[in-house]
Amino acid sequence: MVLIGKYIAFKNTNRFGDFIEEIESVNREGYDFLYVTNESFSDEDKENFFHNMIEIAALCEKEVYAEFPLTHFEDMKKLYYANVKKIIASSKTTLTDEVINDGMTRFGKDLIVKESDFKKIVSLNANVENAGADSFVIFDTEEKIDVYSVKEALNQKGFETKSLKCEIPWSELKKNSDGLVPVIVVDYKSDKILMMAYMNEEAYVNTFKTGLMNYYSRSRNSQWIKGETSGHFQYVKYIKADCDKDTLLAGVSQIGVACHTGSDTCFFNDVLKSTSAEKNPSKILTDLYKVVEDRKVNPKEGSYTNYLFDKGLDKILKKVGEEACEIVIASKNEEPKEIKYEIADFLYHLSVLMVEKGVTWEEVADELAKR
Repeated sequence: MVLIGKYIAFKNTNRFGDFIEEIESVNREGYDFLYVTNESFSDEDKENFFHNMIEIAALCEKEVYAEFPLTHFEDMKKLYYANVKKIIASSKTTLTDEVINDGMTRFGKDLIVKESDFKKIVSLNANVENAGADSFVIFDTEEKIDVYSVKEALNQKGFETKSLKCEIPWSELKKNSDGLVPVIVVDYKSDKILMMAYMNEEAYVNTFKTGLMNYYSRSRNSQWIKGETSGHFQYVKYIKADCDKDTLLAGVSQIGVACHTGSDTCFFNDVLKSTSAEKNPSKILTDLYKVVEDRKVNPKEGSYTNYLFDKGLDKILKKVGEEACEIVIASKNEEPKEIKYEIADFLYHLSVLMVEKGVTWEEVADELAKR
């Protein structure tokens, strides 16, 4: 398979914001990966690069590769934690093969590769004649190319290129009287329902071709790409059909908000309010975080949460440590039910600490998902 990537050279004076345009280009124009190079040797320059790679990888919907002079084992670990999918040890790497192999064992044998073993073709003129099986064609950020045309040219030459695989052809889906299929759209991480729209065959095919959610507008009688005017794009992560194959469920990575009203979801008008207590663990933790966050911004007299914030970080850390110890003690007792009370106390105080340090449950979930 031939993968198509975009190249950016990260200088030590750069910041994440310098590359937003290039990252968005990778997300929307059919590229398979983003290729970042850097030569950092001082500890300060390395930390700047690692910190910014976290931001770059978080914004990039495609895989991020980093070519870097590895000089310490920690370099591999920090790039792994930055969610870099392939680490290319540049020619200036000083680590021994033994240390690199240790990194492969710990972080994944496919994660780290020597530059000399990386089958890349850096093209400066969109020439893909030298492409071969399992190679990486990398285009400079200055080049203006049509990635889809490049992939089509490669396919005509007999090379396989990366695209989203459609398991159910349009012909097998059951359409409504207008020849359309309704699509329910949810956030792929939280399963939160975002919106409902329709697809015709063109929108269905183009969604798989581009990785962007395409729909059919009944009012405008035309296909449209979600986000093409608002910038609130939806990157498709999965699509499922229901048992009758007459409705689709799409899990997406939503940029910005889903609704034209500015709401994060189109479903915000209560028809019947539930009186049942929320039992979804993810929702409970998220709601708890929001309450704690609100207390910090809008203090309430007599609030224990505000008491903790007023006392400062040391007090919060002390309580987190105490509650962690309480879990250990409860676990040693004969009554195991006590554990749930102590865990609940711990999670509350942990939420206070997270708000104090600006870390969200979503970020923690993302980190766990990477592992």
